[in-house]
Parts: sequence; C-alpha cells; structure tokens
Amino acid sequence: MRLKNKIALITGASRGIGKAAALLFAKEGASIVLNYYVSDYEPDALENANKVLKELEKIGVEAIKIEADVSKEQDVKKMIEVAIKKFGRIDILVNNAGIVYDVSISDRSFEQWKRTIDTNLLGTYLCSKFISKYMLKNKFGKIINLTSTNAINSFSPHSIDYDASKAGIISLTKNFAKELAPKVQVNAIAPGWVDTEMNKDLQDKFIKDETKKIYLQRFAKPDEIAKAILFLAGDDASYITGSVLVIDGGHD
Repeated sequence: MRLKNKIALITGASRGIGKAAALLFAKEGASIVLNYYVSDYEPDALENANKVLKELEKIGVEAIKIEADVSKEQDVKKMIEVAIKKFGRIDILVNNAGIVYDVSISDRSFEQWKRTIDTNLLGTYLCSKFISKYMLKNKFGKIINLTSTNAINSFSPHSIDYDASKAGIISLTKNFAKELAPKVQVNAIAPGWVDTEMNKDLQDKFIKDETKKIYLQRFAKPDEIAKAILFLAGDDASYITGSVLVIDGGHD
C-alpha cells in the first residue's frame, strides 16, 4: 500500500475528482478527511459526502467528513482543528475544491467572479498556508493542487475568472514549493476535459467538437486524474516539487 498510515485531507471530495482521489487513497491505506460544502452550487453536497464516507468505511479505513467553505479563513482553521484533533497530523493535502460558471464576460456578475476566485484560488492558499505549518512541524508533507489546462494553453472567455484562478494556482504551487522546501513537496495537476459533474451540462455538440481536438478522442475519467494525484502523493514522486503535470489526453 503506497499510502499506508498516511493522513490525507481532500477538499471538495463529495464528488468528481475529489471523490475519486479519496477512494483511491483509501485503497492505498490512507485515512481520509473528506471536505465538502453545501451551497447553491452543490446543494446535495452533504448527501454526496455521506455516500462517499460509506464507501470509505467499506474499504476499511478511518474517515471523517467536515463541512467547510475553503474560501473562509475561520472555516479552514476549524476544519484543520477537527482533523488534527482526530488524527494528530495531516500528511497529504489535495486542494481540489473548485467552481466554474460558464457565462460571457459581458454577462458575468461581480459576485460570480469573486466567488470563483475566492473558492479556487483563495481556498487553495488558505488550506496550504495553515496545513503546511503542521507539515513543517512534522518535517513531512505533500500538497497537490488542482489547476487546469485552462491556465496554460486552452483559454475560454466564458470562464475567464476560472482560467485566472487556475493560473494563480500554478503560481501558488511554485511559490509554496520554494517556501516549504525541503520538507514539504508542492505540485499541481493540470487536467484537460474530465467527465465530471462540473461538465454535465455541456452541450453535446460542444463535447463532440472538443473531443475531436483530443488525441485520445475522449474526456478523462476522474479515476485517471486521481491516479496522477496518487503518484505525486506517494514515495515514487520523492524528487518532484514545484512541478505541474498536464493530463489532457494530448491536445492541439
């Protein structure tokens, strides 16, 4: 088991890539702190989190769920406090929580812009800042951030704030990697299109057009992204930090 006796906190783990990572980590022996947040963006987050928790318990690992809005400092501090009280430490942090609104620049509201930046970028910063203090104290830690190919070479004006937040996460990754070295490794995963709930409302024509641009001719499955996160969380990535791993199936 590649993560035996490790404690992993995964944000936004009630569905999608976060859920896939939580289940895969558990199968590799990690205890899981499952973060979720009920909002109008994901109103069924609690129900989803409960389902994931049951799956984790069937695997046979210790797991707890904690509701927290990662964009709020006090929520993040409380979440960490509960996790540390339960497990004593956090070895691995996966900053996965994120939202996106597909709205034109002219129609995008200030509230949508701020919420996207706050959840995706500020949330990654807050969790990394406060959890890394415990990692440094324990002289070990792995932080894996979820960015996107939208931050590198696949831009969309209909998700301009999402793109900006994900570009910011790459900068955060490199800065935290430098600041926390050599005891804590910080890396990022940049997925292309993934078959998740976030993309469930995409129009069929759009999906077909985007699939044609992908060398492997399909969207990724959440499990495929989770396997890359697992790699960076494990010992096989012992000499990797400050890096961004692109997983897009090949793309023009």
